[in-house]
Amino acid sequence: MATVVALTGFTAAACGTAVAAPSQSRGHAANYLYTSIGEFDSAAKPLLGRSDIGGVQVVVPWGMLEKEKNRYDFSAVDQVVRQVEAQHKKVFIQLQDRFFAPPTRLPQYLLTDPEYAGGAAPELNVDGPVPGPPGAVAAQWNKNVQNRFQHLLKALAQRFDGRVTGVNLPESSVSVDTAKDKTHFSCDAYFNAELENAAYAKKVFKASTVVQYINFWPCGWGDDNGYMKKSFEFAKKHGVGVGGPDLLPYNKPHMNNAYRYLNQYRGQLGTVAMAVQEPDFNYTSPVTGKPYTRQDFVDFANDYLGADIIFWATSSPWLHQGTGK
Repeated sequence: MATVVALTGFTAAACGTAVAAPSQSRGHAANYLYTSIGEFDSAAKPLLGRSDIGGVQVVVPWGMLEKEKNRYDFSAVDQVVRQVEAQHKKVFIQLQDRFFAPPTRLPQYLLTDPEYAGGAAPELNVDGPVPGPPGAVAAQWNKNVQNRFQHLLKALAQRFDGRVTGVNLPESSVSVDTAKDKTHFSCDAYFNAELENAAYAKKVFKASTVVQYINFWPCGWGDDNGYMKKSFEFAKKHGVGVGGPDLLPYNKPHMNNAYRYLNQYRGQLGTVAMAVQEPDFNYTSPVTGKPYTRQDFVDFANDYLGADIIFWATSSPWLHQGTGK
């Protein structure tokens, strides 16, 4: 998840972003849990029985699913899906090809076979108040890497299409360390590859929903390069859902980027799914000057973004204050 700068003590209008009056919501967003596949049993499974929880989003790293080239192991996903099905709940799979801290959980052959030119680009991790260790992102702009990723999407679809409610591709934000990159990263190549992958996912997942997380694009701020507008037009045309890994109401960086387009395109997109992840609870509302409340998240998701689903981190306080309705 990309870190963004928190704002305090400002009204929404004072954030420097023109905020449209909230449109009438098309409904109340469903509540899902958000967890990594490794923490499903301990963190998500005990909460799935709540009547106010409709399902779970499980983040699965590429390297877990393809330990050797063309040898797929979906047993861990199968196990989760069976357990969720048994409770008559729904599953989203987030297929993760980028990592914001070591290790790089991609198939080893991508990182070692010269055919893939390193397989991944190093990512900077300096956006937060304290710089973190460098991460990495799969070099989807390398056609050989992208081909392998699309093979994985096809194999997943053959097993899970129609069985899982949806599949989402991770956030669009990247900060490639170009001084150390050996994969020939470019912003245009990255942007095109991400949309190509979303289109391919939509092609092979004919029954399950496909959502592309869009929060920021590299090499442009506030859509200086036109990527944001083009990506929303793409989503509208291809019936791809849109969402993001951080639900931060009226946060200036997000308002200047994806949020304003989610508002402009509301009612014209497929599924809109937003996540409240662990760091989001540490931010302060620019409207109230206080930490975000559950109601802040819900109202903004429903009334401004037109969200269909909110993926809640299993650490969300409200999940531990009762047993559900």
